[in-house]
Amino acid sequence: MTIISGTGVYFDGATSARQDVAVELAPAALRIRSRSGDLLAEWPYTEIEQILAPDAVLRVGLRDPAMLARLEIRDPAFAAALDDMATTVDRTGAMQRRGRTKVAALVIAAVVSFALVALFALPAIATRLTPLVPQALERRLGQTVDAQLRAGLHSSVPGLPLECGETAAEKPGRAALQALVSRLGAAAGLSVSLRAGVLRRAEVNAIALPGGQIYVFDGLIAKTETPDELAGVLAHEIGHVARRDGVKAGLEAAGLSFLFGMLLGDFVGGGAIVVAARSVLQSSYSRETEAAADAYGVALMNKLGGDADGLGRILARVGDVHGSAPKILLAHPATEDRVAFIHSMAMPPSGEPLLGGNEWAALKRVCAER
Repeated sequence: MTIISGTGVYFDGATSARQDVAVELAPAALRIRSRSGDLLAEWPYTEIEQILAPDAVLRVGLRDPAMLARLEIRDPAFAAALDDMATTVDRTGAMQRRGRTKVAALVIAAVVSFALVALFALPAIATRLTPLVPQALERRLGQTVDAQLRAGLHSSVPGLPLECGETAAEKPGRAALQALVSRLGAAAGLSVSLRAGVLRRAEVNAIALPGGQIYVFDGLIAKTETPDELAGVLAHEIGHVARRDGVKAGLEAAGLSFLFGMLLGDFVGGGAIVVAARSVLQSSYSRETEAAADAYGVALMNKLGGDADGLGRILARVGDVHGSAPKILLAHPATEDRVAFIHSMAMPPSGEPLLGGNEWAALKRVCAER
């Protein structure tokens, strides 16, 4: 076989000196000789790798990372001959394109895998883990959620505090709300103590935090016409507390944060408790979760002999089945379906309203300064 010869520039890896060399393409290896003919290096074609270089230069070296020697060839014809001899050299860029395609495919596969885990595995894992979460950790999550809630909201009335019930005129209303929640909690037989508060906000909304804190927005109290309507909403929120839906949502968000933290190089899942807290505030529970909370609330009202249909009436009054519902209804089952479901479960009331007339009047004035 005829040995093809050419020229190049050689760097031995030990010094920064460049040497003009003669290069031979022998049958099994590339030989590098000094101008005087001394053999400087012999590289088997299977051990050669191509190194990034300008378009006009073919730069090669050995795959062994300990070997820093490099050879540069500027003769296009000789570079093409080396390309033919060494399968690991590809001046056309096809190998690099195939490599990029493979990397892109792996990235897509990884993203799809993470998405499948997020959609299916995490909810299942969170469901199994939720009953195992200690009450102390749930309270800590609830405190973090509470802090973020207060940081993200402001009073609807400038100059007045976010939470109602602090002034002498408002304290009886706050006491009436706590009495109503305590009565519902006692009937529910929860191991966690429930705390109630009213936020000076115009939205028709209520929210239950992990650990037993329930907030009712003043806009909801303004819309309710009877104590049992408000009690029905509170019973629904107590259902979320009893089922620990906030904890489950937090676990899913924390797990998702950890997964994407791993994907981005944060292997400790930093800030997971903060992400979990935000998820509780921003979460839209599934239809199944909301239906379960509705069922819990109606059953609790039936147990107390209250007007369990009150929840359905307030939902029908403030809900909009065409899509512009208040936040309390966002991502919930369709209002018509919820009202029908609640009505099918509700038993006729067998006792007095869950709050007396004076207590109800005080509760309606809990945010006296509007």
